[in-house]
Amino acid sequence: MIALNHDPYNLIITGVGGQGNVISSRMIGNMLSARGFEVTIGETFGASQRGGAVMSHVRISSKAALSPQIPEHRAHMVVSLEPVETLRVLESYGNPNVKVICNTRPTHPIGVISGRLSYPAMDELEKTITALSARAWFFDATFMATEIGAPIFANIIMAGALAATKELPLDRNVFEETLKSKFPPDKVALNLTAYDRGFGMIDRD
Repeated sequence: MIALNHDPYNLIITGVGGQGNVISSRMIGNMLSARGFEVTIGETFGASQRGGAVMSHVRISSKAALSPQIPEHRAHMVVSLEPVETLRVLESYGNPNVKVICNTRPTHPIGVISGRLSYPAMDELEKTITALSARAWFFDATFMATEIGAPIFANIIMAGALAATKELPLDRNVFEETLKSKFPPDKVALNLTAYDRGFGMIDRD
């Protein structure tokens, strides 16, 4: 079995309702379980049906199953489908060594849409997230997903990006076999395209 950079490895996947956050955490968990790791997933939901916060804690170990809750300030990686949700997670689970992959496309809550609230500028969000992390990658996964066929592919793009960081032993072949067991060939091809697009967005230098 490949050794983890940290054991246990604490991964948080965050976003808002409807972005496929839970699907992404289960998919990544299945890929790692197939490699022989113990994976525990815990999920918290805000008003997820109305675009509220959704957060998945994924804990990976080669030794034993762990409690599903990551201790405060002990995340190793945050994969975020929504920029402001990145900051919410970093406030509670961030630390000087945490790494972040952030989708730059905002999902505006009703207060922002109605004009009662304002949404931070993306350049300021990027600056703050970068200052709070050891390494951060930013790209518009939603735009890329729409080019492929549907915004929901953003979660697969983010999984591909996570694989490219080499922080976790995520195997594309395992991902493909999992897809083949659940989807017809055309859907498999689209998901692999999304995964590869995300993989290509990560500069590891």
